[in-house]
Amino acid sequence: MNIYCINHKFLYETEKLLFLFLPFEKNTCLDTFCGDDGDYFLTAISRSGEQVLFKIEFSYNGQVRSGEKSLPTSQCTDEEYELLSLSYPILKESCGFAPEWGMLTGVRPSKLMLNRIDELGEDGARDYFTNRFFATPEKTELAFSVAKTELRIIKESPENSFSLYVSIPFCPTRCSYCSFVSHAIGTESAKKLVPQYVDKLCEELEFTSHRVREAGLRLTTVYWGGGTPTTLSAEQLDRVMTVIEDSFDMSDCFEYTVEAGRPDTITKEKLLVLKKHGVNRISINPQTFSDGVLREIGRCHTAELTVEKYRDAREVGFDSINMDLIAGLPTDTFDSFKNSVDKAIELGAENVTVHTLALKKSSTIVTENERDSVNADNIAEMLAYSRQALTSNGYKPYYMYRQSKALGNFENIGWCKEGKECAYNILMMEEYQHIISVGAGAVTKLLSPGITRIERVFNYKYPFEYISRFHELLEKKERITSFFSEV
Repeated sequence: MNIYCINHKFLYETEKLLFLFLPFEKNTCLDTFCGDDGDYFLTAISRSGEQVLFKIEFSYNGQVRSGEKSLPTSQCTDEEYELLSLSYPILKESCGFAPEWGMLTGVRPSKLMLNRIDELGEDGARDYFTNRFFATPEKTELAFSVAKTELRIIKESPENSFSLYVSIPFCPTRCSYCSFVSHAIGTESAKKLVPQYVDKLCEELEFTSHRVREAGLRLTTVYWGGGTPTTLSAEQLDRVMTVIEDSFDMSDCFEYTVEAGRPDTITKEKLLVLKKHGVNRISINPQTFSDGVLREIGRCHTAELTVEKYRDAREVGFDSINMDLIAGLPTDTFDSFKNSVDKAIELGAENVTVHTLALKKSSTIVTENERDSVNADNIAEMLAYSRQALTSNGYKPYYMYRQSKALGNFENIGWCKEGKECAYNILMMEEYQHIISVGAGAVTKLLSPGITRIERVFNYKYPFEYISRFHELLEKKERITSFFSEV
């Protein structure tokens, strides 16, 4: 479909709005309209004297719908919103449905809700979601509920605190939906990188700890992500965790999470290493309990192996386990997704994170044109069932975020049993704490007082580049020291 953006710079926002209605459409963006016989979406802004004119034209399936409005320049304080709010009802009428989040496209709806509660009060914040952005009452209440839970965790976070994020960008194989920088460890080239990577990671941890100490920051949570951290051997895990303990003051650290993610990387020996080093929260992520769907997405393990490794973790003594599920996976059905939710509840996982499949451009689903295997029709029903089942079994939503290209414009929700919130997830997602990150692809976030500014320090993305340009990376990390000397 051709997208015409005439006399304005809101192409990105226009394209994201269109994606809510037509996620599988391939778009071409143009800035001049000379007539079009096919499907197209035209947005235009023009100015005449003291008036600003907004015009929309949407041609879809042989029907053309249009709209326009004119506002005095003095009243036109948000041209982007005026353009999109004029577009939204036209797209809704043409496509025959309304997204449950309305025209909200942001990653952090709960953060927006927190800000609006602070600014407008609770009722005003709800009205803001439903009347300004056309979110349904159900989604508005979801954002409100999550925001209230997050607020408690945020208030309990001490000043000058930070979380440490450790990136392990390796996996046994690459899942078809994955867009992360993650190397399949089965290849010889990736396998050879791991020992070098661990060496440099330990060096970066030691270097970073000095910068943190100089800034007077206190470590409250540690989070290992990736990739799959348990792709490392037990010896490598032990080595890196020992360096963390020797380099950082752990006396204020109350939460230590490791994504053990892929069941096919978990062994009893690795679980015992994690336990020995004070890890008190892990993820064992089935994504689905359907063997057929697991094969379809390229995961080389069975549902039964997930259950087996979960029981091993319980035997070792872990009492806070997260399980990830994804709604909308290729070939998944409502019934098999329902079974996956029921199984996670039956096992008694303290956290269940329900994701919506996102069609990321670097994932195999997109690059190898496997979109036909994706069925977006049942996602709303899947998510509704997960919400009902988890709520009725004592879980509450405690954090939430959305990904671009998520099917149906839906969200990812972290559900937990009482008192089992993951503080790192909240503080990281809502950007209320410094995140000091190490490893390939890791992003450090530094917050100014009052969070008036967030500065990011990007590590090199790929493991080879991380290793080969390591000294340059350390120079970049010196920014931690200079940042805190300025604020």
